[in-house]
Amino acid sequence: MPSVLSIVLLALAVTAPSTQDGEAPPILVTRQLAASEGLEQGQIIRLAPDSRGEGGRPFRIAGVYEPVPDPARLGTLPREVRLHLPDLLALTRLPDVPAGTEYVEAINIALVDPAEARNFARDLNARMPGVSARPAAEAAGSGATFQVLRRFHLAIALVTIIASTVFLLALTIMLVDERRETVGLLRLIGLPVRRILVQIFLEGLLIATAGGLIGLLLASASESLINAFFQWRYDTALVFVRITPYVAAACLAVAVPLGTIATVTASWVLLRRNALRLARR
Repeated sequence: MPSVLSIVLLALAVTAPSTQDGEAPPILVTRQLAASEGLEQGQIIRLAPDSRGEGGRPFRIAGVYEPVPDPARLGTLPREVRLHLPDLLALTRLPDVPAGTEYVEAINIALVDPAEARNFARDLNARMPGVSARPAAEAAGSGATFQVLRRFHLAIALVTIIASTVFLLALTIMLVDERRETVGLLRLIGLPVRRILVQIFLEGLLIATAGGLIGLLLASASESLINAFFQWRYDTALVFVRITPYVAAACLAVAVPLGTIATVTASWVLLRRNALRLARR
């Protein structure tokens, strides 16, 4: 089967469906384009290389597809069609360009083993000077826009964690200070400071773990709601929130130690006081 390319219909004219039968080449249209223009599978439409409709050719809609979500195009409707490469060249070829002399700026190559993409790109660059080959994953994730967004999200996460830790420590100190009489009684009956600290450590570990799990449950419960709202708002299949095992493990790895350390630190400040002063209120 010939290669397939997609072209944006910003400069293409789509006329009303025709009822004539013919050997019209098949094309695919995006779901958004089909909904906005009232197109259906099996209809015959005419595509032209300019908005005036001159030089248009008939095509048969062979199917409707959902375009691959692209964060860089969020907020824009993907009004696209996919044509076989010979049909696309015949439609867009300039009158003074002989057939077979067209050129392309970029092509995508699907490998049998995607893990060999890096080695394939390195070998192709060495064999064909002037050709720049790189894995699609690196090409999509190495843009300046995504690098800026990644660093921005990292900065927000760090500031949020630091501010939350300070607030958690202050709240823990207040809660521990409310229990100073109980701690003073434990000291007076002979319990060593180390044992009290171990008990407080276990208690803080349990509370921090429970809090982290509750937070993950709330995030998982709201994940589908957030995705459904923004997918409806922007008419896209892009996934905005995804709670993966790695994300859940990272959240617990940050929340549990911070909660436990805050509890132990606040309790250690309290345990350094005299037992009689702790028991007396």
